[in-house]
Amino acid sequence: MISIPFLAVVALMAVGVSILVLKRNLIKIVMGINILGSGVNLFLVSIGYREGGIAPIFTGTQSLVMVLPAPQALTLTSIVINVAVTAMMLSFAILIYKHYGSLDSRKRRLFG
Repeated sequence: MISIPFLAVVALMAVGVSILVLKRNLIKIVMGINILGSGVNLFLVSIGYREGGIAPIFTGTQSLVMVLPAPQALTLTSIVINVAVTAMMLSFAILIYKHYGSLDSRKRRLFG
């Protein structure tokens, strides 16, 4: 049975990819990449979920079912990387706008 978080992952990925394919504005493309990153983060958190699990810290409880800590650590790393990449892409968009006077990605060839 497919769970709701995985359906949300598919929806976020579909929205992100459609923005990347269909939009020409560089700011909207950056937003699409950011939505894709959010989908990846939700996927990582969904992988580590366990029904009835507790946090993987010392709590003194007798329950042996704990959520997986590795996907949570990967998600934190992914969030930091996404913030840095988004800041870099937005700074590139500003420089492209200053140089070409437009944010349309098809108006000017950036390479070549």
